[in-house]
Amino acid sequence: MTQHTELTMIQSDLNRNLEHLRGLMGNSSDFVIRELTIHGPSPSPCHTALCYLDGMIDKTALLETVIPSLLDRSKIHPQDDTADLLAHIRHHVMGVGEISSAASLKEALDSILSGGVLLLVEGSCTGLLLALSGWKDRGITESQTQSVIRGPQEAFTDTLRTNTTQVRRRVRHPGIRIISKKIGTSTRTDVAVMYLEGSADPDLVVQITNRLDQYPLDRVLESEYLEEWLLADKQKSVFPTIYNTDRPDTIAAGLLDGKIAIFVDGTPFVLLAPALFIEFIHSSEDYYQSNIYSNVIRVLRYISLLVCLLAPSVYIALTTYHQDMLPTQLLLSLAAQREGIPFPAFVEALLMEVTFEILREAGLRMPRTIGQAVSIVGTIVIGQAAVEANIVSAVMVIIVSITAISSFVIPSYTMSIALRLLRFGFMGLSATFGAYGITIGLFILILHLCSLESVGVPYLSPLAPYSKSKQKDALLRFPHWAFRSRRPKV
Repeated sequence: MTQHTELTMIQSDLNRNLEHLRGLMGNSSDFVIRELTIHGPSPSPCHTALCYLDGMIDKTALLETVIPSLLDRSKIHPQDDTADLLAHIRHHVMGVGEISSAASLKEALDSILSGGVLLLVEGSCTGLLLALSGWKDRGITESQTQSVIRGPQEAFTDTLRTNTTQVRRRVRHPGIRIISKKIGTSTRTDVAVMYLEGSADPDLVVQITNRLDQYPLDRVLESEYLEEWLLADKQKSVFPTIYNTDRPDTIAAGLLDGKIAIFVDGTPFVLLAPALFIEFIHSSEDYYQSNIYSNVIRVLRYISLLVCLLAPSVYIALTTYHQDMLPTQLLLSLAAQREGIPFPAFVEALLMEVTFEILREAGLRMPRTIGQAVSIVGTIVIGQAAVEANIVSAVMVIIVSITAISSFVIPSYTMSIALRLLRFGFMGLSATFGAYGITIGLFILILHLCSLESVGVPYLSPLAPYSKSKQKDALLRFPHWAFRSRRPKV
């Protein structure tokens, strides 16, 4: 046996195993070794040890269930050898739910770092792993990013198993499959890939799991790490091509539609793939209201999308190059407001847009108790002062305000960010070429969207390529009774 094998395999010498574990943990103060003497297979006492991380396990279960069971002489009877003793402890003594065996120190260490307890027995070359994780976590609350008026009010938490359980509560189908992984050489983050067998594309499941297995970095601290890795070879766009949400009902609906969910321990945001462009405009509340009302709201979102993207650039083009397209009274009103303004319309719009983005970001980063108030007061004060100082016109303040409010109508924050970035590009095109620049920009944008894919699925589908059978929930939503073909296979 080589030295490397001796260091990684559990030995029959208990003291040597404990020395190796202490060395691997660097004598960390939160690494606890509880040595016990129990009634073993021979008249002489048997030495054992429980190894765990303080704060990562359920101490109540350890102190009230595991240790008393090991010390209870009526439960442990003399066996033929130590191997039989471990089997007897596993099947007849331990009262915890999940127990597995480990033959290597690496496997045992992975369990300890994940909140497990390792039981080692003198004379045995294997150990028992007890699932006793019990750290403090955040309770289930409302969604902070995708709130709804009518519909489920629960949101994901930072604990992976709690999140997968919330989805299973909503989709009680035996075809739900979960593939668990540990990703990141340093963080060893728990990741779960969930899909509905019979609805999800098996090739896509294999593609995503293989890609995750090839993750090269040492850390996964949030689902964005995996999102960028999954798109590393294809993501050349500001548009999000993998959906992220903290709503369990959205993930449940996606699984029923054949999508694949990726859960990451330590974050409430779950990835959903493939993701289409129109799905970033939809909201989960669209399915909890009358389809007539939902369709009106969707049309309002499409209008808001265009306003968010094009309103400043259209104003710049009209006031700079196409004054003849405006009614006389409106043209005279705009000219009177711009009298004394030292900047052209493009610079004026750029100043206001950048100022508002700064205020928006400041409102997000400041404490919530004062962030919203500072954001609102700052916008009013700065806007009014800028108009009175003849730095910007009043109509420009109105245009920027409407544009900013329209960006909040988009349900997906990541899509809203993409539109806000593109807005500056359209402003530059309109300042340079007028309406022709806006037209050229729209053509380029549509061609770019047509070239995008989300893990192999066209980004603009079912609109491009057009699929007649999938138009019931594309731009508008049909009544629920029209979706009988959505029923998953059993």
